[in-house]
Amino acid sequence: MKAKYLSVLLGLAVALARITATTVIPPTFTQLVEQAEVIFQGTVTKVHSIWSGEGALRHIDTYVTFQVEDSIKGNASSAYTIRMLGGTVGNDTMQVTDTPKFKIGDRDILFVEHNGQQFVPLVGIMHGRFRVESDQVSGREFVTTGEGRPLLDLSRLGKEEEMLRAEEAISPAQFKSEIRAELSRNSR
Repeated sequence: MKAKYLSVLLGLAVALARITATTVIPPTFTQLVEQAEVIFQGTVTKVHSIWSGEGALRHIDTYVTFQVEDSIKGNASSAYTIRMLGGTVGNDTMQVTDTPKFKIGDRDILFVEHNGQQFVPLVGIMHGRFRVESDQVSGREFVTTGEGRPLLDLSRLGKEEEMLRAEEAISPAQFKSEIRAELSRNSR
């Protein structure tokens, strides 16, 4: 029994080593919009992790459910759930490097591709998540990147981005307007 358990752990360790060795090239704004099957703004309403698979393929999956506030591309009804590899069940944690961590109440604009088919169903893994934040002083909403930096210039996505201040960042409405404009340009 112990040998079987150790072989499962060894298999997971090898799989995770391959995942952590993956280098993600940040996508440009056009690539984000083109590659995403679904784009929406939503608020996290539920985060639930479970054991999945059997034997050597046993692993933890986390399901994150959003209340969709604005469906921009694809089929995102009033609630949308993404499945990601990793998470915590009881005292067991399976962590995948660069996987976004969600908590109830998070507000995001997500670029989703291959949900349920790849270990993180976001375009460019963490690059497919944009947080909707509020300035603590003015209350103005703005968008930040997956790394937590305020988003100012869409043409800089996928390139080295300088540190910006929150008051200079674009609003969620501006960001979604640019996504819709890009979708319109691509459909011609």
